[in-house]
Amino acid sequence: MLIGHDHPLDALTATGVSIWLDDLSRELLAGGRLEALVADRGVVGITTNPTIFASALERGERYTPQLRELAATGTSVEDTVFAITTDDVRAACRVLRPLYDRTDGVDGRVSLEVDPGLAHDAEATIARARELWAAVGEPNLLVKIPATADGLGAITAVIAEGISVNVTLIFSLERYRDVIDAYHTGLETAAFNEYDVSAIHSVASFFVSRVDSAIDARLDTIGTGRAIAAKGKAGIANARLAHEIHAESLASPRWRRLAAAGARPQRPLWASTGVKNPDYPDTMYVSGLAIPGTVNTMPGATLEAFADHGTVPALVLEEIYGPAQDVLGEIAELGIDYREVTDELERQGVQKFAASWDELAGTVRGQLGRGLAEHRSSQR
Repeated sequence: MLIGHDHPLDALTATGVSIWLDDLSRELLAGGRLEALVADRGVVGITTNPTIFASALERGERYTPQLRELAATGTSVEDTVFAITTDDVRAACRVLRPLYDRTDGVDGRVSLEVDPGLAHDAEATIARARELWAAVGEPNLLVKIPATADGLGAITAVIAEGISVNVTLIFSLERYRDVIDAYHTGLETAAFNEYDVSAIHSVASFFVSRVDSAIDARLDTIGTGRAIAAKGKAGIANARLAHEIHAESLASPRWRRLAAAGARPQRPLWASTGVKNPDYPDTMYVSGLAIPGTVNTMPGATLEAFADHGTVPALVLEEIYGPAQDVLGEIAELGIDYREVTDELERQGVQKFAASWDELAGTVRGQLGRGLAEHRSSQR
């Protein structure tokens, strides 16, 4: 059964899913391309990460003038990265500001990540989150903080100060419960300190395709027919069970007290929704998670694939949680340790983003060197 809308993205929006784009660059910001995605593709938010910025700098010549200027003033690599990323995110925030205003702050959001190298340093994460919030200076920013054990305290602290947060790199259901608790604790502190909690927003980014990639590799190693039949099911099942936890949290007395004070729910956000296995349907992580009140942040290729041939099944929440639990139960019976997989994915996620951050810094270092040489040459 499909929702009765002509365009797949219209149908997805009509079912209550916010479409965010997992990409940002000056090429995208130039010439109205982002505005076109808002108008033609229903995009109402943007997420970024170090990999996205590294790729943008390697491809885009629009960064060259700023890099030359920063090189000429002797700006450090770290400060250059900070300037470039906050400038891009500020510009995107301004493009999406009408959406932010129209949706009372729910959408029109742009995410910018704290340096991944700080993922296990709560105090440094808090300090950088404050710096990013102040530097961008737009109310529709979401500061991205990884959901590491050390990150949880930082999430609570910055929420308590009125900073809106995108909690990223969530893989396990247990950690997701911790994330919800961190958000609620931050809101309670904010309310006690007389902040306007209605102005504080958050999403919890639950990663999907990486779970399948990790578990599928183990299923391939097992190699039985039963194991092969279980492939490609864990990512969506894990995310659906995360939504069940979200729904339960909204029914709790603790949340009802916060809601009465004006607090906004922390929406589940489905991240890592580009299909990594070419044997799987390229829109499976969008269709399979078309759940009202959630966000799906898609790479450009996934967005275009869904626009072309995506479908929106009429999911009945009470009917998807049980089968999702059965999927994880089957994986456990096959001898795969769910906790071991999600712990490894978190470690790898932090390492990958840190490596991308280093790559970004390396690209900036090289371009600063070229910019300085060009500046000196022009002064002769």
